[in-house]
Amino acid sequence: MPSKPLVLTNLPRRRLLTGSASALAAVGLASLHQGALAQAAPPAAKPLPGFANWKKADAVIVHSSSTIETRRSAFGTSVITPSDRLYVRNNLPAPPESIVADRDAWQVQIAGVKQARSLSVRELKGLGLDTVTMVLQCSGNGRGFFPSKPSGTPWTVGAAGCVVWSGVPVRDVVQALGGLADGVKYMTGTGGEVLPPGIDPKSVVVERSTPLESMQDALLAWEMNGEPVPLAHGGPLRLIVPGYTGVNNIKYIKQLAFTAIESDARIMSHGYRISPPGGKGDPSQPSVQEMSVKSWINAPLPDGGALPAGAVLIEGVAFGGMHAVKGVEVSTDGGKTWQAARLVGPDMGQYAWRQFVLRAQLPKGTHVLASRATDAQGNVQPEMRSENQGGYNNTSWADHAVSVSVA
Repeated sequence: MPSKPLVLTNLPRRRLLTGSASALAAVGLASLHQGALAQAAPPAAKPLPGFANWKKADAVIVHSSSTIETRRSAFGTSVITPSDRLYVRNNLPAPPESIVADRDAWQVQIAGVKQARSLSVRELKGLGLDTVTMVLQCSGNGRGFFPSKPSGTPWTVGAAGCVVWSGVPVRDVVQALGGLADGVKYMTGTGGEVLPPGIDPKSVVVERSTPLESMQDALLAWEMNGEPVPLAHGGPLRLIVPGYTGVNNIKYIKQLAFTAIESDARIMSHGYRISPPGGKGDPSQPSVQEMSVKSWINAPLPDGGALPAGAVLIEGVAFGGMHAVKGVEVSTDGGKTWQAARLVGPDMGQYAWRQFVLRAQLPKGTHVLASRATDAQGNVQPEMRSENQGGYNNTSWADHAVSVSVA
């Protein structure tokens, strides 16, 4: 595993977004009801888009030609999310299939280093190699639980997955090119999507900046889950920034620049900002970047029908975002009482998720099942979401609860 990076805590951001205690309490009660009961009616099936037609159709929900969600029941009981059921979220149409015809020929421009130049994937493969397992999660995962119904895809839990990436560490590329230029503070990636003609490129280009310390564990990845990165997931080359939300993991990366200021592309300056309800994003507001502690239950689920009374295995996944998961608790009564669950399966590093399981006795009736994770720094998954205009960063355990019937 790469060395542990210097990280910025998420606590100030959470404090910034926290409202009055009474308002949050009201939100928490509403979220518990909505989150636990709103999962039994999946959207009507739509056909898979051509660039992702190899996905497992019965394991995903196709929201649109650029948004595909993993069904909650389809995560399975292995750590790694299979590529054919991993979610898709594209901000622009995917480039033509021709870009993956000769993967090693793809070029990425490296700027903000002492020997700036363009490198092919073939050249990158000679500079270093590492592998990281990490949670890839859309910033809007959990948006579907917001009662305010923010615009955007109404993801529940399926805009996330645990993925193995292989490629060259960014720090090795920087070293090979003489080190960083003076005065840089950010790592800025630019995607290689084809931009619509006749408009300002900065208004649509996928270009994001992350703090310079994010470079330490970042990869320029050409392999995903043991195979060449598919076009649908950013192949032939994707910037991987472990611990950061999906939009910061730039697909089809064509430029990696180390910069003194953040990108002025609209997706950075105004998009993916944590703005108050009714507000609009602007550079003064926090950007959607680091992930924080989160978990949810994948079995049993309401759409599985009534359960027989007696022993049941409650299963799910938990991750810490920037930190490893320390433990998970499970409640069978909507958060009134909690029991420690057991972490199972291999520990694949601080950025991967952990499976958890709890054997519980459920009598006849309706039971609200919830999970609550704690990371290695002692941060506990919150009960309530932080309300914001974009429906971002929903880690509420109440929202992610499920209601099951026992006959």
